[in-house]
Amino acid sequence: MADDWGAIVDEQEKNLSQKVGGLNIAAGTSASSGDKAASSSEKAGGSTTVTQPSDSQGASSASGGAGAGAGDSASPKKETGAAGEDEAEASKEDESLLRKLLHSKLVSTKADLEVLQKDPNSPLYSVKSFEALNLKPELLKGVYEMGFNAPSKIQETALPTLLADPPTNMIAQSQSGTGKTAAFVLTMLSRVNPNLPHTQCLCLAPTYELALQIGGVTEKMAKNMPNTKIGYAVKGERIARGQKSSDHILIGTPGTVLDWCTKYKSVDPRKLAVFVLDEADVMIATQGHQDQSIRIQRQLSKTCQMLLFSATYDEEVMKFAQAVIPNNPVVIKLRRDEESLDNIRQFYVQCRDQEDKFQALSNIYGAISIGQSMIFCATRRTAHWLSEKMTKDGHAVALLSGDLDIAQRAAIINRFRDGKEKVLITTNVSARGIDVEMVTVVVNFDLPILQETKQADCETYLHRIGRTGRFGKAGLAINMIDSNKSLQVMKAIERHFNRTIHKLDADDIEEIEKIST
Repeated sequence: MADDWGAIVDEQEKNLSQKVGGLNIAAGTSASSGDKAASSSEKAGGSTTVTQPSDSQGASSASGGAGAGAGDSASPKKETGAAGEDEAEASKEDESLLRKLLHSKLVSTKADLEVLQKDPNSPLYSVKSFEALNLKPELLKGVYEMGFNAPSKIQETALPTLLADPPTNMIAQSQSGTGKTAAFVLTMLSRVNPNLPHTQCLCLAPTYELALQIGGVTEKMAKNMPNTKIGYAVKGERIARGQKSSDHILIGTPGTVLDWCTKYKSVDPRKLAVFVLDEADVMIATQGHQDQSIRIQRQLSKTCQMLLFSATYDEEVMKFAQAVIPNNPVVIKLRRDEESLDNIRQFYVQCRDQEDKFQALSNIYGAISIGQSMIFCATRRTAHWLSEKMTKDGHAVALLSGDLDIAQRAAIINRFRDGKEKVLITTNVSARGIDVEMVTVVVNFDLPILQETKQADCETYLHRIGRTGRFGKAGLAINMIDSNKSLQVMKAIERHFNRTIHKLDADDIEEIEKIST
């Protein structure tokens, strides 16, 4: 029987790969640079001149020579071991890239902005339109062509400060999808002078893939600025010792950029007008990047505008920010939309074993109308097994696990978000950072536990079921209990949140129907 199950999983993975392989994933989104075709081109016909990274040498290339900076790396695909094992913890680089790939549109947020500045009496300006910023006409045209009709919440407040003269340093905290990348790209394009033949704006990103993501936004916004050159300082991009970079805007990773500034003298940091450090929370989690970033910053002139962006702003990030962004910067914090249990009804189902859990799940899905749902499993083995069982029952199922690279995961999530599949089965690690607005039911096929202590992981529980019940609509969370241990985990979650999780008899169809009303 085990052999049959293994064959089923192999066939399922093959089908999944074929489905994902046929999807059109935008250039620059792959987590493995080796998968991309080599390209180094200049856009012609009045477009912006762009020096593309030489992907055949790629982020994974460790060959020496100019441009191969120490400490730079692409987001690694995690070693996940056997299919039944818990997945390796997702890196911050992977999570950050996945969030960027998924947020192709601005997230609508009502969260408040908190602005901190040295002089509380200094007036803060906000704008409701891009015209009010007095942008270059060709830049304004690029902004509108990208589909930005009006500034996002963070852009309303940040852009007047970023574009003011004399330039102001800034630290900004906001989640993905709030428009912060477009904000600092617009700042760089506003400050650049195409008549000067040297690098004037530098943006640091923690990984090759994230650098390409930022570059993609920059290229689109600058497509009506034919004399502005955009280049990349990442592994695989080579520059001769002493050869000066002629790219007006340079986007790169800290190790390579540091080499270009110090070892090869290709970039003169003293001539930079804008210095951007993106994904600071990811940067400090990557060995060496924090020190390299500080070494680059120390070479900048006092007139250079310095900007730092981070998804979080805890004590560690704050210390790093204060080290690289001097002169009393304006600090803008966008409070995260709070996840709440107030409008989420929580139930648990007592089961004998895994097969019994599946039968209970089948009864629930057969009795009530469910729009879209997410089911969380502890291991890849369970996720594959459950996906196969539900597919045989006729459900449109998407399976998300650590077997897939970042671009494939993003493609599967986007299919789910577009409604092509109604059920997303996932392991906890693979689902970090995912937000799909139409999810109405979350099922904990396995409750989340802390790997070190095997105790209840209440934060993950909140984040899981917080995916339902968004925007004031009612949400439903169902927890499968198959042992005394899982029952104790659930009781600990009840105590932590001071909420009762009600028992549901999955054999009583009338009782199940009541939870949907």
